[in-house]
Amino acid sequence: MTLMTRRSALTLGLSGAAMMAMARPANALVQITVSGGNFTPLPIAIPNFASADPSFGAEVAQIVRNNLVGSGLFRLVDPAGYPSQVGDPNAPPDFNAWRATGADAVVMADANNAGGQIQSSLRLWDTTAAQQVTGKAYGAPADSWRRIAHIASDAIYSGLTGETGYFDTRVVYVAESGPKANRVKRLAIMDQDGANNRILTDGRLATITPRISPDGTRVAYMTFDGPNASGIFILNLATGQTQSIGQYGQMSFAPRFSPDGQRLVFSVTQGAATNLYALPLAGGQPTALTSGSAIDTSPSFSPDGQRIVFESDRGGRPQIYVMSAAGGGAERISYGDGAYSTPVWSPKGDLIAFTRQSGGQFSIGTMNPDGSGERILATSFHAEGPTWAPNGRVLMFFRDPGGNDGPRLYSIDVWGRAEQRVPTEGFASDPAWSPLLA
Repeated sequence: MTLMTRRSALTLGLSGAAMMAMARPANALVQITVSGGNFTPLPIAIPNFASADPSFGAEVAQIVRNNLVGSGLFRLVDPAGYPSQVGDPNAPPDFNAWRATGADAVVMADANNAGGQIQSSLRLWDTTAAQQVTGKAYGAPADSWRRIAHIASDAIYSGLTGETGYFDTRVVYVAESGPKANRVKRLAIMDQDGANNRILTDGRLATITPRISPDGTRVAYMTFDGPNASGIFILNLATGQTQSIGQYGQMSFAPRFSPDGQRLVFSVTQGAATNLYALPLAGGQPTALTSGSAIDTSPSFSPDGQRIVFESDRGGRPQIYVMSAAGGGAERISYGDGAYSTPVWSPKGDLIAFTRQSGGQFSIGTMNPDGSGERILATSFHAEGPTWAPNGRVLMFFRDPGGNDGPRLYSIDVWGRAEQRVPTEGFASDPAWSPLLA
């Protein structure tokens, strides 16, 4: 029995070429359908996690609730009406009682500290079918206990949608502080929900455009203090050590790792021209991927490593082009009004996110890799720098309202729904989303 014809089906409104059905594996009990104009989040109940420390169990459960509701796909059933305030993963729930609350799914889980390790077990139940959707046992060191909540969130998300989750991840970004005319820009890293914020660089040189390696262990970024004190560096997140990739041309910038983590592609400025180069990280010299008098920048690999999408003004104003990862001829794929920039290939390979500037406004959007199906997700005075969650269904970007205020981070899903501000300790820009943590 499936839920695809019941009220628990999730309906996401799109139309025409923008319709992207999320495949439902045989073991997924909820199908996310893409049709019509209505959107009905799945009602879900999440009691507190059973724990020897009840306040800890309540705190873990609240993080799970925040994650799932923040995704826009789920609606939390009011805990005040739960037949039990604490879940028991060791026994089937009273399905009649939970159905009476209006919940189509209920989570039963525990979390306890065992010798410096937080151990947790979770069962996700379909209340109408009266059967288990998924079960999981997992752990995390006590000093990173929030991961318990994020791993649980991913298990629930995956079990109900058939899609990979994105909650057990981190985001590297540029933390900005100080007056606007002389703002300090330092690298920082945090959990995807804004917790566990940590500064990575000292701010003596401005840092911009951080990009995380596919295995999540390194960050490539650019430092800037005028043309003679600028360059690309790679930071090892485990050791804190940095490595310069070398000096090429007048300026090197906009780095991005290849999907296998073995190469770095970036822009090099020589005279009036800026071209793309690829550098093997094991050693060697960079190889030119483009040539000419245009400004080619913001490269991003396709997930299979076979193609690169990039920004170029070779046609008169910045537009998006796609070419082989080995270089050569490029095909223009953006044809809307205005200028296009910062293209980023989705981890699923089905979409390319971009920034579009038109009519004095900035927009974050997506298009298919052939340029069709363009969809604008968010528009404001200044919105820029999209980055993909590892499941390819959520984007993060930064928005700057101008004036004396500063940039802040926001997330939004690929249907243009569930936009929310991501909390940071100060101004923030240039987000880069990590893969799922191991």
